[in-house]
Amino acid sequence: MEKCTNIRAHIRMEERYETMSLLFGDCPDLKKEIEAAIKEVKNETGMTPFIFEKISNDRPDIQAYYIEFHDDIHRTGGDFFNKILKRLKIDHCDSGLCER
Repeated sequence: MEKCTNIRAHIRMEERYETMSLLFGDCPDLKKEIEAAIKEVKNETGMTPFIFEKISNDRPDIQAYYIEFHDDIHRTGGDFFNKILKRLKIDHCDSGLCER
């Protein structure tokens, strides 16, 4: 089992599409933190992004939640991402965009 350290965040933005991945590895506690943050932000904002979980039996290091906004003309997904990052106390991303 991978040692639980920190959640690794990645954000990618393209025209009308935004995605954030939150990698938690094989750490159930980090997974629960992410789930709670997503639920809180969804309740607060009323936003309903596409959210899915990636589980890998072969590569626990790549287990993650993915949050996506499709056809996001007004770029409101970025606000959602910032709220998630703030709740999880993430101040930088491993790669891509992550401004706070």
